[in-house]
Amino acid sequence: MSESFFIGIDVGSASVRAGIFDRCGQRRAFAVRPIQQFSSRANFVEQSSEDIWQAVCDSVREAMEHAAIPAQAVCSIGFDATCSLVVVDSEGRGISVAEQGEPERDIIMWMDHRATQETLDINATGDEALRYVGGEVSVEMELPKVLWLKRHFPGRYQRAWRLFDLADYLVWRATGADVASVCTLACKWNYLSHHSRFSHTLLSAVGLDELPGKIPATVLAPGVRAGMLNPATAAAFGLPENVVVSSGMIDAHAGGLALVASQSAGNLALISGTSNCHMLVSPEPVSVPGVWGPYWGAMLPDQWLNEGGQSAAGALVEWTLRQSALWPKLQAQATVLGESVYTVLNQWVAALEAREAWPTAQLHVLADHHGNRSPRANPFARGVVSGLTLESGQDGLARLYLATLQAIAYGTRHIIDTLRDAGHVIQRITACGGATKNPLWLREYANITGCDIALSDEEDAVTVGAALMGAVACGQYATLPIAAGAMVRSGGVIRADPATADFHQAKYRVYLEMYHPQQQAQKAMHKWVK
Repeated sequence: MSESFFIGIDVGSASVRAGIFDRCGQRRAFAVRPIQQFSSRANFVEQSSEDIWQAVCDSVREAMEHAAIPAQAVCSIGFDATCSLVVVDSEGRGISVAEQGEPERDIIMWMDHRATQETLDINATGDEALRYVGGEVSVEMELPKVLWLKRHFPGRYQRAWRLFDLADYLVWRATGADVASVCTLACKWNYLSHHSRFSHTLLSAVGLDELPGKIPATVLAPGVRAGMLNPATAAAFGLPENVVVSSGMIDAHAGGLALVASQSAGNLALISGTSNCHMLVSPEPVSVPGVWGPYWGAMLPDQWLNEGGQSAAGALVEWTLRQSALWPKLQAQATVLGESVYTVLNQWVAALEAREAWPTAQLHVLADHHGNRSPRANPFARGVVSGLTLESGQDGLARLYLATLQAIAYGTRHIIDTLRDAGHVIQRITACGGATKNPLWLREYANITGCDIALSDEEDAVTVGAALMGAVACGQYATLPIAAGAMVRSGGVIRADPATADFHQAKYRVYLEMYHPQQQAQKAMHKWVK
């Protein structure tokens, strides 16, 4: 019997990754291509579907070259992507979403916060559907973005044949199948998957009655066959047309699928990256204020999903470092040593900790620089740094870096505490993504949450999640949990140090309290803010 292979394609915020895996989840090859972001002003972030598609094609071809396998051995492809909005006309061409009409900018990125007023208007309806997004729609979801487009550019909105979540766009582009996924629609479009419909009262209240007609009518569960490669895509990928393509999935959810599908009870998936996502499934619906969901069947069939997020995680760490005058020196030192800047920074922190037991005892960060997605559900929240001195140099940056890592981990603990308060049981965290490549950050996550942090043996678990969806769609495995059990292998476990518990409990209380004076300051100055 010839060996079978499965391709997972992950479209993140800044790059496209294509991985080729065998039936046991062993990676045969991997390729990465950068993709562009455009930002004309604050809170506006756009992308190009053509740029992304070219990166997809190039990454698949490169991965196939590295894999050195016959094209006929590829059985399936699974796509995951960020929850970004793609606008397409009846000819299949992108429609600009940019204020100045640049034609290539046909995607509003997930992190774009232009639709704040539309978000407030949707939430003001108090519609029953909002129960399934933690009580409030987020500015990062699709309904506010769609409403913004209709209000500001009604002509473009009228021309739109399809409004796609990016993962669904990629499936359509690859196959021609006019389908959407339960994952994208339930999690980002206020689609009530447990009723297989939208809330017509919500759409009517905000003037989007016609929206269902601009979205594919066929909605597929995760791991269901969407179609096969169309001739143009097969030629672009260098693959045969009989390759099966699975329904799409949001990138974080593909990571969650890989991490917890085979053992989901009490297992919180932490998918770290530019932002952080926290996924938890349960057999019964649990409504959690400020946490998205419960969504029926959005990640695992017949399971309800709650999703808590942090809008800036890796992005916040990088932003913090780039503000420092030491950033060029840090980069230069990392280059000389042949290491990442984070390896060098961790050495600086270790040197600081050798002299000070608790370097951040008087330096605190509130990590809401890009708003608070969960559990406060406040896109207007802002970050805070408390305890600044005139300290500069290596120690100063190391201290601020450590405090920032801790702040993001306190945000994760806040989400976990909120989930537990609502009735969820969380016994451990299984993590993937950028933070898992940083031992210091993993240490802080474990110590601050008090949970064991389990890791995947495959460093790019999101791409594995996409691949295993394809493995189920083409019939190699009967279910997603079975596929995950076969294709995902456990890595190490990071355990909490109980000696740090008192320190982090005190610092966590400070973290929670820092939010309130920041909100009071916003309120006091509100009339001077445009």
